[in-house]
Amino acid sequence: MNMKRNLLIAGACLAIVAATNVSCNKTMEANPLLAESTAPFGAPQFDQIKDEHYLPAFEQAIAEAKADIDAIVANQEEPTFENTIEAMEYAGESFSKVAGIFFNVMEANTNDTLQEIAEKVSPMLTEYSMYVSLNNDLFQRVKAVYEKKDELGLAQDQMTLLENSYKDFVRGGANLSDEDKTLYSKWSEELSLTTLQFSKNVLAATNAYTLNIKDEADLAGLPEFVKVMGAETAAEKGHEGWTFTLDYPSYSPFLKYSTNRELRKQIWMAYNTRAIGGEFDNTEIVKKIVDLRIKIANILGYETYADYALEERMAKNKQTVNNFIMQLLEPSLEFAKKDVADVYAYAKKNGFEDSQLMPWDFTYWSERYQEAEYSLNTEALKPYFQLESCIDAVFGLANTLYGITFQELDNVPVYHEDVKVYEVKDHDGRHLALFYADFFPRASKRGGAWMTDFRGQSIKNGVEYRPFVSIVCNFTKPTADAPSLITHDEFTTFLHEFGHALHGILAEGRYPSLTGTSVSRDFVELPSQIMENWAFEPDYLNSFAKHYQTGEAIPAELIEKIVAAKNYLAGYAQVRQLHFALLDMSWHTLTEVPQISTVEFETAALAPYNVMPVAEGAAFSGSFSHIFSGGYSAGYYSYKWAEVLEADAFSRFKEEGIFNTDVADSFRKNILSAGGAQDEAEIYRNFRGHDPQPQALMEKLGLTK
Repeated sequence: MNMKRNLLIAGACLAIVAATNVSCNKTMEANPLLAESTAPFGAPQFDQIKDEHYLPAFEQAIAEAKADIDAIVANQEEPTFENTIEAMEYAGESFSKVAGIFFNVMEANTNDTLQEIAEKVSPMLTEYSMYVSLNNDLFQRVKAVYEKKDELGLAQDQMTLLENSYKDFVRGGANLSDEDKTLYSKWSEELSLTTLQFSKNVLAATNAYTLNIKDEADLAGLPEFVKVMGAETAAEKGHEGWTFTLDYPSYSPFLKYSTNRELRKQIWMAYNTRAIGGEFDNTEIVKKIVDLRIKIANILGYETYADYALEERMAKNKQTVNNFIMQLLEPSLEFAKKDVADVYAYAKKNGFEDSQLMPWDFTYWSERYQEAEYSLNTEALKPYFQLESCIDAVFGLANTLYGITFQELDNVPVYHEDVKVYEVKDHDGRHLALFYADFFPRASKRGGAWMTDFRGQSIKNGVEYRPFVSIVCNFTKPTADAPSLITHDEFTTFLHEFGHALHGILAEGRYPSLTGTSVSRDFVELPSQIMENWAFEPDYLNSFAKHYQTGEAIPAELIEKIVAAKNYLAGYAQVRQLHFALLDMSWHTLTEVPQISTVEFETAALAPYNVMPVAEGAAFSGSFSHIFSGGYSAGYYSYKWAEVLEADAFSRFKEEGIFNTDVADSFRKNILSAGGAQDEAEIYRNFRGHDPQPQALMEKLGLTK
């Protein structure tokens, strides 16, 4: 397994599941999830895996993982690093494989059957997690090795693995009384099921809404591509006219371009009241999740869940996080208020008659203001960002910086026909990884964009296993008349997720729990966010951005506008992100569940820092998947934390050259390949030579007086 990875899978990853009664008539030997893969590079055999394979595979894999743990406990030899700590790290390999495939497919291509299987599996995984973390005999062996750690002559990664293993047990309840262990197990299982229900409700609420337009006059302001997309969505759903959904490629352009204020309000309210009331209500589920997290934190000896969660991150404690948020939020507020005032003033000059901008107005008028102020029209840019050209450009940047190459493969099975697979090789021809890319939205995929892996990098018994890395996005789909033309924002998102992918692809090390993206939550966004900088570099944009029809290079004036508009609404955007971080910390620094409603709690928490009117009944908590069903609980601040890191880190590229291979080699060695074997603050200093300061970000965003 790698104990840490599997306990995370059996705990946090349960947040994406739901329940069933599914049987399988196949024999275990025929189960492609358990058999050794015959696909190239040992890749998952998606062409053979069927829904009915998952449940029996989990059953057998968990049994094997327990047997591995039992063997460690039954070992009559004195506990050593090798026979206890390393043995745990590599135990349960089948479980890692099955869970790694199942949960990733659940996120990217789910269906009712998979969601039903998941609820069946959920208590099994929680029980297994408790079987390991509350196994006193196993803990005593770990403790025996830990108490001799200074005498063992361990390498850096071995010492970190030992210390992490010991802390994982303590943080997982190993020191609890038998009575408290029972409570801890009960609450952990409840939390797993509840977070899964939260995720299921968000997806269902998102898919349940459609805005169907039958009068063409109501399409006023929408560009042709948006109309075509709406017509195709309507046809897919059997509707007349044009249909728009809450998927980002549909929802976002509608808000940006529709001149129909009432329809903008309808779709904005639908998005911002997802899972708030109605059939898929998450308001009480949010409070239940918070309550269970408080109970779990308390029983483990922590005042709040944030105290528990932050102990293992760079920030270390809630005081540091709250101070960090305020250090950025307070000076940003005046800039955010000015941004809103500027947009409002522009709107008033151009026919807006209301006394204040509402949220469904802001996106529309800020887009018009941007066009006027910078003559930058999002749609005018899209012809220069054909997805295929962007793919080549992103791969080309990786080649320039790190010498790696990407070759598309047609013989590796995929879980959906939209997915593409590439072999990644190093400059010397060494195989580095398989890279899966899944770009387009569908009803079976959750919203947003993310990176994940089907297998991490590791070395066992002298054999290296290279990773299977994936990015999943929701970019604008091709239409009958045009290829996939993505926005500059979507291109920036592509670079972001690709940065995460590089962190996995370039991983080096022995232990899977310490390689690749297995680092602190508030450090893991550095490799992704630093990549976004190249989206605003003229030399890079000039290298690939060409009109998809004429082949004409992007005009210099458009690039100048992109760069000039880079910090457009930077104050507003920063405050918005910090709102999310503040809301996250507000929920996770509670010592008891509030008696007021979820909507009332959110409204009160953010009230002192609002720069726009609050729409009655709207709230983000009900669909805040990052913190209630993902891995960012008490951790959403990490996006801004990493922005501070990347602002300081990219300044070295700016000083020495954005394509400088010496700087890139240092970033690869000290950041991308280092994993989590060292303290992240030390890892950062190894690259930059000093600690980062929040002022670096404020200066980058132009938020200084």
